[in-house]
Amino acid sequence: MAVAGFALLPTAAMAATTNTTFTVSVAVPATCLISATALSFVAYTGVVDVATSSISMTCSNTTNYNVGLNAGLASGATVSTRRMSNGANVISYSLYSDPNRTLNWGQTVGTDTITGTGSGTTQVLTVYGRVPAGQFVTPGNYSDTIIATVTY
Repeated sequence: MAVAGFALLPTAAMAATTNTTFTVSVAVPATCLISATALSFVAYTGVVDVATSSISMTCSNTTNYNVGLNAGLASGATVSTRRMSNGANVISYSLYSDPNRTLNWGQTVGTDTITGTGSGTTQVLTVYGRVPAGQFVTPGNYSDTIIATVTY
């Protein structure tokens, strides 16, 4: 009878478990964002005039980049001699990547662009402009539009 009484006692339920794995992933593409401020020469009077502006770059960490500046929109402009226009009148100017204004800033990767490596935070590049002396042009407001391009 003891055996029969033992059989009537409650027993612990045996739980079964199983598991699986899954992958968690994300793709992090190389990206760059670029913005620029206007470069404004004060008032040209026939003597050398200089000014600066800035280009802000935010590229993902370790992303290599090149920043180039085109020749602008004025007819006959090149990256070494850009032109601001006021109707048919033009005034020449140049853009440089160094404060001494000796390194022309153009658009040919590996030749006259600025290279760098992104850090994931904003990096600021300075654009150095100069209008050479001796241009006696018609008074008025002269302008040009430069396209800054980041290649990465």
